Amino acid sequence: MQLSDCRVVLTGASGGIGLALAEHLCASGAQVLAVSRTSKNYDQLLKAYPERLHLVCADLLKREGRIAVTEAARKLGGVNLLLNAAGVNRFALLEQFDDDDIEQMLSLNVLATLQLTRGMLPILRNQPHGLIVNVGSIYGSIGYPGYAVYCASKFALRGFSEALRRELADTSVNVLYVAPRATRTTMNSPAAMALSDALKSGIDEPQSVAQQVLRAISNDFNELYLGWPEKLFVRLNSIFPNIVDHELRKQLPIIRRFTQSTKDESHL
Repeated sequence: MQLSDCRVVLTGASGGIGLALAEHLCASGAQVLAVSRTSKNYDQLLKAYPERLHLVCADLLKREGRIAVTEAARKLGGVNLLLNAAGVNRFALLEQFDDDDIEQMLSLNVLATLQLTRGMLPILRNQPHGLIVNVGSIYGSIGYPGYAVYCASKFALRGFSEALRRELADTSVNVLYVAPRATRTTMNSPAAMALSDALKSGIDEPQSVAQQVLRAISNDFNELYLGWPEKLFVRLNSIFPNIVDHELRKQLPIIRRFTQSTKDESHL
């Protein structure tokens, strides 16, 4: 898919990976419907690309918000790329969540994504070639302590992407699943970033992730896993999960220590 030919609905566009994607898409000549609950953070992009960037303020957790997005897509003349980048994360043990926390994460990361995708499918299928990109996570393939709820949501998104790709195999619409590793965004708490530093884990910049995602779109990939050795761990976990169990158990004391600091942060 040529980026200059793209008419894009991009969710989660106000920060992190989403904002970087919006910038690179506009720079490549795409028409971008940037979806977020706020119009903040767009001033520079609007000045640079007033003819390419279109804002849609909508709450994807609400039916009327999702309808507003599909209506904006039709007014643009239809879109051929749905890029689901909206999501939330929280580094904490399961016992530190309450029911509302769990519901909020699963609702945005899974339910809203599935519901918006369903609403957008008739528009995408009306194009000569359409693409759905779901931004998941390495934690959609590796269950990691301190991210049980987040992993549940991203495992679900990965399964959804795989099933939907097969469901649409005889249509003009393809599905790309993207799995970044840890990325330097405000979605990650100070405790999560401190844990990555303590474990010497690789952390990518949003601009780098965005560039790789757009390269995968241009090259018609079905899947994209980012980061080394994280890609190796995904394969290892699928074949020899006991080995990963053993290695992660060694990290548990460090993980528990940093989740305790997360608990302390929540009371600041």
